[in-house]
Amino acid sequence: MLVAGFVLLAGCHSSQPNAPGESTAQNFKVYKLRGKVVRTDAASCEVTLNHDAIPGFMDAMTMPYKLKDANILSELHPGDVLTADLLVSQDPNADVLLDHIVVIAQGKPDYRPAVSYHVPAPGDAVPDFRLRNQDGRPIRLAQFKGKALLITFIYTRCPLPDFCPRVTHNFVEVNRELASNPALYARAHLLCVSFDPQHDTPERLRAYGAQYIGSDAEGAFDHWDFAVPDEPVLKQMAQYFDVGMSDAADGSITHTLSTTLIGPDGKVVRFYPGNEWTVEQVCSRRKGIACRERLSKVFFFGIVRALNLIGFGARSG
Repeated sequence: MLVAGFVLLAGCHSSQPNAPGESTAQNFKVYKLRGKVVRTDAASCEVTLNHDAIPGFMDAMTMPYKLKDANILSELHPGDVLTADLLVSQDPNADVLLDHIVVIAQGKPDYRPAVSYHVPAPGDAVPDFRLRNQDGRPIRLAQFKGKALLITFIYTRCPLPDFCPRVTHNFVEVNRELASNPALYARAHLLCVSFDPQHDTPERLRAYGAQYIGSDAEGAFDHWDFAVPDEPVLKQMAQYFDVGMSDAADGSITHTLSTTLIGPDGKVVRFYPGNEWTVEQVCSRRKGIACRERLSKVFFFGIVRALNLIGFGARSG
């Protein structure tokens, strides 16, 4: 599936100061939203959406929303179908904000986005992207065929706890679970890809990775690589894995979140956008697996399923 246009690239930065009563990003709960633009209002910096039900938050309805970055309001047109993150503050007096907006169908025929983004879908073949890891060694995605590969995107300077640090902490939990099952661990691999090649050198990636792995000893990175592609490959990977990113004025990088489980056959098993995953998402797809409470199980069960697809029969116990 090709995304029609990537309108807003936001994540680890807000382009405008916090409004009175607005919470910082770590105090937001993030919900996924899909809807159609009804109208835009430049005076109030709002977009009115006719959106689907938001599980756990609200029913389907038509209502106005403020944007985290009001500068992109002019890029939205009545009839556009979009997806976005709905940021709900723990402060009841704060605005509910839209962030990470992606236009997936255009209401204005003459609008042509500069870049088209691919949303990974089950069965999609993953290109053999080339990167350089924390040891300065070239690696390729194809070298992990025969294993389940869990890949996500981060940058080591990310300042907000609910974005790159949170995703990397989730990987810590996955790594811990996998390590408890040697047979499964041998058939799975984790990969954190940096989209900051100017700053994330192999040395920096190794230091960052060691902080989360808890060791810089020989063999510490055998099951988990931290790597960065060159700029041309980075652009290709961002488009394939639906990672929006742009440089902010303060030197940070605004970006979306993207995690993908790739099966041993080199094809997509499951795509996890954003920073919220639920156990129910996994339970509904994996009958016979006893669902547990911890967030890491979402990825863990997915890896187990990917291994079972080719008959490894690894046990999740």
